[in-house]
Amino acid sequence: MIAGYVRRAFWRTAFRLGGLTVTGRLPRGGCVVVANHSSHADAPALLAALDAAHAPAVAAAADYWFRQGRRAKVCRTLVAGFPVRRGGGGASDLMSAVPALLMGRAVVVFPEGTRSRDGAVGEFHSGALRLAAAAGVPVVPVGLAGTRDTLPPHGRFRPRPVAVRIGTPLHDPDKRTLRNAVVDLAADPAPPRTSPLHRRAALVAGGLTGLALAFAWGFAEAIVWPLVPELFVALVALAMPKAAPRLALAAVAGSLAGGLAAYAIGAAGLHPPAPLTTPRMHAVAAEQLSSEGAAALRHQPLSGVPYKVYAVRAGETGVPLASFTAWTALARGGRILAVGLALALAGVLLRRLLVRAYGTYVAGLGGTFALSLRRVVEVWS
Repeated sequence: MIAGYVRRAFWRTAFRLGGLTVTGRLPRGGCVVVANHSSHADAPALLAALDAAHAPAVAAAADYWFRQGRRAKVCRTLVAGFPVRRGGGGASDLMSAVPALLMGRAVVVFPEGTRSRDGAVGEFHSGALRLAAAAGVPVVPVGLAGTRDTLPPHGRFRPRPVAVRIGTPLHDPDKRTLRNAVVDLAADPAPPRTSPLHRRAALVAGGLTGLALAFAWGFAEAIVWPLVPELFVALVALAMPKAAPRLALAAVAGSLAGGLAAYAIGAAGLHPPAPLTTPRMHAVAAEQLSSEGAAALRHQPLSGVPYKVYAVRAGETGVPLASFTAWTALARGGRILAVGLALALAGVLLRRLLVRAYGTYVAGLGGTFALSLRRVVEVWS
C-alpha cells in the first residue's frame, strides 16, 4: 500500500512538468482498468492519476519488460508490473491477478496487447473481460491523451500536457462496447500546452518545496524581508489552485514563527533593518500598541504598516506574548488565509486563460505590487 502512494507521488511529480488533467475516479473495491495504449508513458500516467488506495498493478508484456533482469526490476518497482505472455499462456498469467482484485486492488490491462503505431485504438483482446468476470469486478474504461507526445516510440521523455479520463464502470460488457467507451474517452484532445513558467510554478506549488518556501517567506517577512508572503502564494498558486490553501497555511505558520522571533528581538532591545518602512509607520504602530495593546494588530492587515514593525515594537514595549500571538493569528493569519482561498477560487475560474498567459500574469502581478508598495511608502512618508 505504501509503495502505491510512493509511485503515485513520483509519477505525479514527473507529469506536473507538462501538466496532468484527471477526470473521474475509480469505484470502490477491486476493478480492471482498461485503457488505450500508444506510449510507454501510458502506465506511468495511469499510476499518477489513479488513487493510490487501489494499489494499481499493471499487466506488462513478458517478452519485452521481463526479458532482462534489470528491465524487469524497473518495471516491478516503478509501475508494479507483472508479466503476461503474448505468445501463449497470457490468459493464465492474467488470472494470477484475481487475488489482487478480490483484495480491492485495481489491475491495469492494455487490451490491444501492444502499443499502436499510429496512435489509433486497435482491436481489443478479451483477456481483461475474462479477468473481471473471474473476480466478479467491473471493468473501468480509461482514455489517455497526450502520452504519445510525452514519450514517442523510440523517443525521449518530453514534458507535454496529458489527460487521463476515467469512465463509468461497466459490468459484463462485450469487447465492442468496451473499446467504444475507451475510444470516446481518448478522442478528446489533450489539454492545451502550458507555458514553461506555468509548469515550473505548478511543480513548486504542488510539492514540499512550495510549502518550505511559503514558510520561509512568511518567517523572513515578519523580521526583515519587505515583500508580504501573500505575494509568493499569488505567484505560484494559480498554476495549481488546489495548492493555494495549504501554501497559505504554510505562510501563516512562517509568519507566526517569524513574528515570535521579531518579538524576541524587540524584547532584547535590538532593531533589525526594516527596508521600505518610514519613521511615521514606527510611530503610529508604537502609539497604537501603547493605547490598545496587542489588539492594535487588527489595524495592520489594511493599514499598510508592515507586520514586522508591530512585532518588534510589541516585544520592545512588553505587550503580553500570549495576547500578541493570538492577535497575530487572527489578524495576520486571517488575511493570508483569505488571500489563499481567494486565489484558489480565481485559479479555478481563470485556469484556461492562465495556462498560456502565466508569464503575463506574473509580470502584471509584479508590476502591480511594486506600484502599490511604492504608493504605500509615499503615503506613510
